[in-house]
Amino acid sequence: MAAPDEFAVIDAAAVERWIRAFAAAIAENEQELTRLDSAIGDADHGANMNRGFKAVIAKLDTASPDDPAALLKQVGMTLVSTVGGASGPLYGTFFLRMATAIGDAGTLDQKLFAAALRAGVDGVVARGKAEAGDKTMYDALAPAVDALDAALGGEDTGGALRAAADAAAQGRDATTPMQARKGRASYLGERSVGHQDPGATSAALLLQTAADTLG
Repeated sequence: MAAPDEFAVIDAAAVERWIRAFAAAIAENEQELTRLDSAIGDADHGANMNRGFKAVIAKLDTASPDDPAALLKQVGMTLVSTVGGASGPLYGTFFLRMATAIGDAGTLDQKLFAAALRAGVDGVVARGKAEAGDKTMYDALAPAVDALDAALGGEDTGGALRAAADAAAQGRDATTPMQARKGRASYLGERSVGHQDPGATSAALLLQTAADTLG
């Protein structure tokens, strides 16, 4: 079991590092996300996400809030206003719900971060009406928050977040044999089988960058 001092405290600066790392990962993987989306969607997931996170970084460069909730609220509002398709409202809602769960806390311990992450995922479900097995970003996010909750108290923050990132990656990979039941991909029926879901792919990047920066 991890000693108490191994539980990293997450402040606004750490949250900003995470957001910047995720933005960089989206930019690096833009073509791959678009390639995945071209098979079962509108071929715009990579471009839409990259445009949105470029706007997020531009806002942070101008004004970076000094508390975690305000920073995440700014990120969420920027995404909702700049990202087209389904990903803007879904990711925007994710960060807005995280902000609400954090409230006025200046720092986040493991438990509060896990609760905020789950609140974000619940927001995605409420917005997109997705369930496990629908072949969406939820298939990466749901196992990640479950893994993070399971690791609470028994792992240091880095270990807990790595477990979440690994679960998200496994969830992402598990979307390949699924038949889509939500979104544009669902129109393809059985032809959606055999393709990795782009939303689950970007969601896995979200968890991987959290593990890389917050642990």
